Amino acid sequence: MKRRRLSVLLLTGGLTISLLGGCNTANSTDSLVLAEQGNFSAGGTVITSEGTFDSKNPFDPAGQTLHGDHADVFYQIPEDANEYPLVFLHGAGQSKRSWQKTPDGREGFQDIFLKRGFGVYLVDQPRRGDAGQSTVPEQITPATSDQMWATQFRIGRMPNFYPGVQFPQDEESMDQFYRWMTPNTGAYDEEVISDAMSAVFDESGPGILVTHSQAGAPGWKTAMKNDNVHAIVAYEPAAFLFPEGEAPEPIPNRFSQELPGLTVPVDDFKQLTEIPIVVYYGDNIPEQPSDVPAEDFWRASLEMANRWAEVVNSHGGDVTIVHLPDKGITGNTHFPFADLNNVEVADQLSSWLAEKELD
Repeated sequence: MKRRRLSVLLLTGGLTISLLGGCNTANSTDSLVLAEQGNFSAGGTVITSEGTFDSKNPFDPAGQTLHGDHADVFYQIPEDANEYPLVFLHGAGQSKRSWQKTPDGREGFQDIFLKRGFGVYLVDQPRRGDAGQSTVPEQITPATSDQMWATQFRIGRMPNFYPGVQFPQDEESMDQFYRWMTPNTGAYDEEVISDAMSAVFDESGPGILVTHSQAGAPGWKTAMKNDNVHAIVAYEPAAFLFPEGEAPEPIPNRFSQELPGLTVPVDDFKQLTEIPIVVYYGDNIPEQPSDVPAEDFWRASLEMANRWAEVVNSHGGDVTIVHLPDKGITGNTHFPFADLNNVEVADQLSSWLAEKELD
């Protein structure tokens, strides 16, 4: 497996770190030996101004370059790691923090799955978070929108929480959660993101792509561009790629007016039929149209997910849609991997990985 190495290896063969927390699994320990950890940039582009750089005139752009539109990656590989690492890509307004600690300080999926033997790669997509160097401009305007996002993320109909919601409701945890939000520093571009993610898989080698929300569409495209994607785990995607000529009618909803099925060439689509895919959705998604735009949007998204799965599977694919309440797991938000029951959510994923012989 190809990886960039930083000097974290000890002469004894590994770096021992303490990972305290509540991962209630048979292979959970209070400490973990890492064989390797590090970070790198992947993909991106370079733009150059015409002319020749003059060190005596440093603020003249002539001859100078700008390196941008890359992904930023932090990785950790445990000793005796499973064959395939998990490569995590965040959703809208988020960064790699989504997968680290939860808002109330519990273990996130990074530590939970390290303890279960998986290497983890945490990615900031181009023009977001630690990958903020953009080659195109973006105006960032402060906006008071925390409650809109919390409602969109189905934590509740803010300022009220859903009854039984699996999310910490204390003021400090909500403060931490709101501070996860981070802006785009350049235009959101699925091709730029999927190109960079393909470069991540060139570095990581064969692995399992784990996406959240907005990362769904560039995630599908990453699998179309790189054979090192051996499976996809998607948490609450809202965009689905159908083969040309097979997209269903758009689904009306109160948030985006209508949710369309996007199309790609059939040969590209077939890439999605060659790997196992599982898609997870949380709770408080109504079965009937809702006058709350956020709820109505996720109703449409889940409906589109089921239509998409039928098409992929009809072409010989292997897609499973999991609505967690159907498994008796209730109260989950748009962030099931950070919810109060995230260990139970992780157990669902571990079972699927074992079923597909990916652990």
